[in-house]
Amino acid sequence: MREAQENTRKHKALIEVFSAFLKLGLTSFGGPVAHLGYFRTEFVERRRWLNDEQFSQLLAICQFLPGPASSQLGFSLGLLRAGWLGALAAFVAFTLPSALLLVAFAATLPNLSGPVGLATVHGLKLVACAVVADAVLSMSRKLCPDAPRRIFAVFAAAMLLTVSSVWAQLLVVVFSAIAGALLLRGNFPVDSPCGFQVPYDARIGGLLILTFTALLIGLPFFSSDNANLLSVANAFYQAGAFVFGGGHVVLPLLQDSVVVTGWVSPDQFLAGYGASQAIPGPMFAFSAYLGAVLSPEEHSLLTAATALIFIFLPGFLLVAGILPFWCAVSHSLAAQSAIAGVNAAVVGLLGAALYDPIFTSGISGPNDFAIVLVAFAMLVVWRLPSFFVVLWCVLTSVVQVVI
Repeated sequence: MREAQENTRKHKALIEVFSAFLKLGLTSFGGPVAHLGYFRTEFVERRRWLNDEQFSQLLAICQFLPGPASSQLGFSLGLLRAGWLGALAAFVAFTLPSALLLVAFAATLPNLSGPVGLATVHGLKLVACAVVADAVLSMSRKLCPDAPRRIFAVFAAAMLLTVSSVWAQLLVVVFSAIAGALLLRGNFPVDSPCGFQVPYDARIGGLLILTFTALLIGLPFFSSDNANLLSVANAFYQAGAFVFGGGHVVLPLLQDSVVVTGWVSPDQFLAGYGASQAIPGPMFAFSAYLGAVLSPEEHSLLTAATALIFIFLPGFLLVAGILPFWCAVSHSLAAQSAIAGVNAAVVGLLGAALYDPIFTSGISGPNDFAIVLVAFAMLVVWRLPSFFVVLWCVLTSVVQVVI
């Protein structure tokens, strides 16, 4: 009898997790920062799954690690609420709506070859300019509040504009972490003791971290220059493993993985990135679009699924692996200083991407620049949702062709 009641409770919790995150996956516009607000409203205030202290602890862990912070937070909430199946339910429900919309956009992209279609694609590239510029501004205010961290950001941008590669980005992140631990001594907040119970022990956490490392080291040995499934899995796993800050920050990593290699054209890349601003859900769902575009039509869904799973997988392995160990390091000033250095470098990384490839590929004249300025004002001054920015950029781009 007791076992049946426990099974019923777990089943109800799993359904509750899936339905809650499906609603968020269908309605959470505004990007990663906005998602965190949606999560707090839904799970702290409305459903009371956890309190503010516990929510802040989970958020600190997700921000400390590479990967998509909002999706890692959702994965963790599902894990703590309903176990491993709850974590999977949270990921699927929150990600699937946006992934399906972007795969559908990838299927229609080849048909956008007329003047209006090309203008639509160009308008989406202008969206990318405005959205990333807004991200650089907002992140610089938060992550570079003092002169040392601004220097970190400028150094990172200069390095990545000089040498553009995934390895250069990794070296900049590692150097910034070391320099931050040594040089940054700000008044970082000291976290309170852990307020949640992880449903597994440190042994399982260690195995998850080993799995993350084994895939990171092992996948490159099975990949090649061709866009086969193993190469796609490796490219997107590397991007997901090395991105700090999530969201828009993954853009330069993906650009190096799929554009520099010739798998996706710059126009296809920026058009998909622009389209991803008009839909709810996680920014990393952009990977499903890229997977669909870079593969033959008959394999597009399989490649899209591979890209989607492998870009999220490293972040999920890390956050699940670190959870049992977090309490031991959450009070470390050196750890907080290191992540502050990395966060500052992330601003520089995104600033470099704003110039190349976004600005250089998207702005073709003064009219485009004016459209982007208005779109930027819509985001920064009027605080309009990104959906309206997409409408503005696409419609004005099309009108210039029609008139």
